[in-house]
Amino acid sequence: MQLSRRHWIRLSAAGLALPLVPRSAFASPADPIRLHSNENPYAPSLAAREAVRTALNEANLYPSRSYETLEAMIAKKEQLTPEHVVLGAGSTEVLRMAAMAYGLAGGEVLTAYPTYEGLETYANTIDAHVHRVPLTDTLQMDLPAMDQRTTQGIQLIFVCNPNNPTGTICHKDELKSFCEEVSRRCVVLVDEAYYELVDDPAYASAKSLVAEGRNVVVSRTFSKVFGLAGLRVGYALARPDIAARLRKYRTGNGINILGIRAAAASYKDAAFVEQSRQQIAASRREITEKLRTWGHHCPDSHTNFVFFHLGRRIEPFQQAMAKRGVLVGRPFPPYLDWCRLSIGTPDEMARFESEYKFVTSDPPAH
Repeated sequence: MQLSRRHWIRLSAAGLALPLVPRSAFASPADPIRLHSNENPYAPSLAAREAVRTALNEANLYPSRSYETLEAMIAKKEQLTPEHVVLGAGSTEVLRMAAMAYGLAGGEVLTAYPTYEGLETYANTIDAHVHRVPLTDTLQMDLPAMDQRTTQGIQLIFVCNPNNPTGTICHKDELKSFCEEVSRRCVVLVDEAYYELVDDPAYASAKSLVAEGRNVVVSRTFSKVFGLAGLRVGYALARPDIAARLRKYRTGNGINILGIRAAAASYKDAAFVEQSRQQIAASRREITEKLRTWGHHCPDSHTNFVFFHLGRRIEPFQQAMAKRGVLVGRPFPPYLDWCRLSIGTPDEMARFESEYKFVTSDPPAH
């Protein structure tokens, strides 16, 4: 059924679910399938797209005052004050702010390994000293080992939960105990980029620790379930004095007015978020079952990607799949025979399955 733009807007405003629009609707048939960057395979919600269209009328204005609107919206939903919220150009900028705030002048940072590299990469550019703690044999964060490594010199600990690239989560009780203990000695930054995609009762956000006034920062993004990766909007939740310290290192007005308006519209679009979350979860479950049927070890993922034991070096597989028009994840040392696969639309996952079977028809090279 054909719907006018006005009717779609009315349906969206009424909170009714609209069909998700796959990214292929806007792509050239010659474009490769992007299963390598953990993007939402669906276009932003209609509300977000309408907000961008309207925001073009404000493109002649600096966006700084518009930050307050989005900060207040986030604060209200999280039952915090606007002073607890720090916006950034994606959660990557939030991590950079934290690296600057606590890693300058030879500051020491502790992180799991492997994990999302955004904070570590930037910490290295400012000559901070980074300590790495390997994951457990089950690809979990080794919180007891991280606790033991938290010496007096550590100023910042980075915990990615769910973790990237493994997709695993920290149990809520273990993470709470860990944060309560080590936040007495330093700041703990918990990256919750995939927070909206988790439905496991063993998981909980660290936001409650922020509300309690502990030395805990929570970072989140609009890039994943909201589908706004290209507009670069993220935020941190932190005690007001920590938030003020982070803001000192924000690189100007990093978010443009289009991103701010789209994020605000997406934040209110509960129907789109739930639909997006459910579709990604369904495709994730299906590909996990298939990978296990094909003989691959594939831990339960709580994100929009899966991490599976390929059983051969990832680079040749990655290159072979790219030649077939499917992009898959890069190497994540030391797991060089594992593959991180982002979740696509059902059609994209079917294409992955077809090309996977073609590429892996030969035995692995030794």
